[in-house]
Amino acid sequence: MNNRKIAGLITAILGLCAIIAFFNDGMDTPLISWPLEAYLGVAFTIGWLTSMPTFLAYLIAALIFILITVALYNLGSWVYGLVAGKR
Repeated sequence: MNNRKIAGLITAILGLCAIIAFFNDGMDTPLISWPLEAYLGVAFTIGWLTSMPTFLAYLIAALIFILITVALYNLGSWVYGLVAGKR
Protein backbone atom coordinates (compact mmCIF):
# COMPACT_ATOMS: atom_id res chain seq x y z
CA MET A 1 0.00 0.00 0.00
CA ASN A 2 1.44 3.35 -0.95
CA ASN A 3 1.29 6.53 1.08
CA ARG A 4 -1.47 8.00 -1.02
CA LYS A 5 -3.83 5.13 -0.18
CA ILE A 6 -2.90 5.34 3.50
CA ALA A 7 -3.66 9.06 3.52
CA GLY A 8 -7.00 8.37 1.88
CA LEU A 9 -7.89 5.71 4.44
CA ILE A 10 -6.92 7.92 7.36
CA THR A 11 -8.97 10.80 5.95
CA ALA A 12 -11.98 8.55 5.36
CA ILE A 13 -11.86 7.08 8.87
CA LEU A 14 -11.36 10.42 10.61
CA GLY A 15 -14.03 12.11 8.50
CA LEU A 16 -16.55 9.36 9.13
CA CYS A 17 -15.83 9.50 12.86
CA ALA A 18 -16.33 13.27 12.79
CA ILE A 19 -19.66 12.95 10.99
CA ILE A 20 -20.84 10.28 13.43
CA ALA A 21 -19.76 12.48 16.36
CA PHE A 22 -21.62 15.41 14.80
CA PHE A 23 -24.84 13.40 14.56
CA ASN A 24 -24.52 12.17 18.15
CA ASP A 25 -23.47 15.40 19.80
CA GLY A 26 -25.49 16.00 22.93
CA MET A 27 -27.02 12.52 23.04
CA ASP A 28 -26.77 10.43 26.15
CA THR A 29 -25.79 7.17 24.43
CA PRO A 30 -22.58 5.19 24.98
CA LEU A 31 -19.74 5.79 22.55
CA ILE A 32 -19.94 2.23 21.21
CA SER A 33 -23.53 2.87 20.03
CA TRP A 34 -22.77 6.07 18.12
CA PRO A 35 -22.34 4.54 14.62
CA LEU A 36 -25.64 2.66 14.86
CA GLU A 37 -27.45 5.69 16.27
CA ALA A 38 -26.14 7.88 13.46
CA TYR A 39 -27.20 5.35 10.82
CA LEU A 40 -30.66 4.90 12.34
CA GLY A 41 -31.07 8.66 12.74
CA VAL A 42 -30.29 9.29 9.08
CA ALA A 43 -32.61 6.46 8.03
CA PHE A 44 -35.40 7.83 10.25
CA THR A 45 -34.95 11.33 8.87
CA ILE A 46 -35.06 10.10 5.28
CA GLY A 47 -38.10 7.95 5.94
CA TRP A 48 -39.94 10.65 7.86
CA LEU A 49 -39.29 13.51 5.46
CA THR A 50 -40.08 11.57 2.30
CA SER A 51 -42.58 9.00 3.64
CA MET A 52 -40.92 6.25 1.61
CA PRO A 53 -40.90 2.55 2.59
CA THR A 54 -38.69 1.61 5.53
CA PHE A 55 -36.37 -0.73 3.65
CA LEU A 56 -35.70 1.97 1.05
CA ALA A 57 -34.89 4.54 3.75
CA TYR A 58 -32.38 2.12 5.31
CA LEU A 59 -30.86 1.41 1.90
CA ILE A 60 -30.49 5.09 1.05
CA ALA A 61 -28.98 5.84 4.47
CA ALA A 62 -26.39 3.10 3.94
CA LEU A 63 -25.62 4.44 0.46
CA ILE A 64 -25.18 7.94 1.88
CA PHE A 65 -22.60 6.72 4.40
CA ILE A 66 -20.81 4.71 1.71
CA LEU A 67 -20.73 7.72 -0.62
CA ILE A 68 -19.42 9.96 2.17
CA THR A 69 -16.66 7.45 2.92
CA VAL A 70 -15.65 7.17 -0.75
CA ALA A 71 -15.68 10.95 -1.17
CA LEU A 72 -13.50 11.44 1.92
CA TYR A 73 -11.07 8.75 0.72
CA ASN A 74 -10.75 10.44 -2.66
CA LEU A 75 -10.35 13.84 -1.03
CA GLY A 76 -7.60 12.58 1.27
CA SER A 77 -5.65 10.89 -1.49
CA TRP A 78 -6.03 13.95 -3.73
CA VAL A 79 -4.79 16.32 -1.02
CA TYR A 80 -1.85 14.02 -0.30
CA GLY A 81 -1.02 14.06 -3.98
CA LEU A 82 -1.04 17.86 -3.95
CA VAL A 83 1.14 18.07 -0.86
CA ALA A 84 3.59 15.39 -1.98
CA GLY A 85 3.75 16.77 -5.50
CA LYS A 86 2.74 13.50 -7.18
CA ARG A 87 -0.10 12.95 -9.61
